[in-house]
Amino acid sequence: MNFFRWLILCIAVLVVTNCTKDKVPYGDEDLRATIAERAETGSLDYYIFPDSDDYSNLPNQDPANPVTAEKVRLGNLLFFETGLAQHPKFESGLETYSCASCHIPTAGFMPGKLQGVGDGGVGFGVNGESRILNQNYTEYDIDAQGVRPMNPLNAGYSTVMLWSGTFGAHGPNEGTEEYWEGAAEINHTRYMGLEAQNIEGFELHRLEINERVLDEHGYRVLFDQAFQDFPVSERYSATTASFALSAFIRSFLANQAPFQDYLKGDNQALTPPQKRGADIFFGKANCATCHNGPSLGAMNFYPLGTADLHQFGGMNTNAEDTRNLGRGSFTGEEIDMRAFKVPQLYNLKDYAFYFHGSSKSTLEEVVDFKLAAKSENPNVTDDQVALNPNSLTDLEISDLVDFLRNGLYDENYVRYVPGTLPSGNCTPNNDEMSRDDLGCY
Repeated sequence: MNFFRWLILCIAVLVVTNCTKDKVPYGDEDLRATIAERAETGSLDYYIFPDSDDYSNLPNQDPANPVTAEKVRLGNLLFFETGLAQHPKFESGLETYSCASCHIPTAGFMPGKLQGVGDGGVGFGVNGESRILNQNYTEYDIDAQGVRPMNPLNAGYSTVMLWSGTFGAHGPNEGTEEYWEGAAEINHTRYMGLEAQNIEGFELHRLEINERVLDEHGYRVLFDQAFQDFPVSERYSATTASFALSAFIRSFLANQAPFQDYLKGDNQALTPPQKRGADIFFGKANCATCHNGPSLGAMNFYPLGTADLHQFGGMNTNAEDTRNLGRGSFTGEEIDMRAFKVPQLYNLKDYAFYFHGSSKSTLEEVVDFKLAAKSENPNVTDDQVALNPNSLTDLEISDLVDFLRNGLYDENYVRYVPGTLPSGNCTPNNDEMSRDDLGCY
């Protein structure tokens, strides 16, 4: 063999080796078949999100609150509007926080630190990581929850809300009327979870629709446009504001993520490692056994044995916080104790922390925890953990994480963030320290 033939042979071997390294060990048709097998309907369409302005096809609409463009526009503004903060614990909190204080766009619409803080917090940093306690408040004065909030992205696919599924009269809450007490009394309206949670949220988060919001901040005309079928006496309230917020959240979909494009037929939307990761997710790793809804979440509740927020220094919470009980805090039933709702999985890339107690800070840690299937919570034994031990190679873990981190990432989330607010206030926070951090005055 002469030198040139030997060189050509070596180059061919290198090309084949490198291609094989990145090659998916099956065709796109096979992968789509694997995904479709996991779908409740047996079709890829099950996992495909509608366009955000395809209002008639947005998920789980409440018959009392059909989605319209006017409601979505109003709800989008209200979500970021610090001017709604009309009932802070102390005067220094007036108009300083919003829904987005705990659902920060650049942090994956989640808190940028262990815990979200609305009223009683100041400061922002870059992604909300520098929010601290207002010096006029104690930790028991603040509006901060004892669990990490759930992501509003793709939340329209949830029929009941919160880790506990407390809010909403449908889905898993059908037939649970005996538990509809306290905050859950709102379920007697028979509203869907989004509407019920948002109505209760106005009181919980110290928000109000008042004359200042309507006239000085310029929202009256937007309520008139969105709710012209409501009598004027009922048009401006926490209920209509909740309806608008719920309409917006149903349109708030990660429908430009690469995986969505792949499901629609674009074979190049996912990289070879992401395709392998998708195959692992829907196949070998059995992730889709629990994460089996359209948004890769579910209306099911499982004990995983993850740690609680108080173990990491969360404010206004402790070992006795009933929110540590998950579904059990709603039903009081032993079988539901420390069982938490299966969350959606899009835009995890920007999360600072994961799980109800913020016990993990990387996706690699999340995957390792689930593969080990061992409790880290002293109140949950290993045999109670609703996971089966599994093993993946380092390459398989890398591919799975790549799919979760990048394949499910809608990088154009800024389309849901209004450039300005009718009030002219800064967002997501409007306290002096946050304004300095944000460069907004």
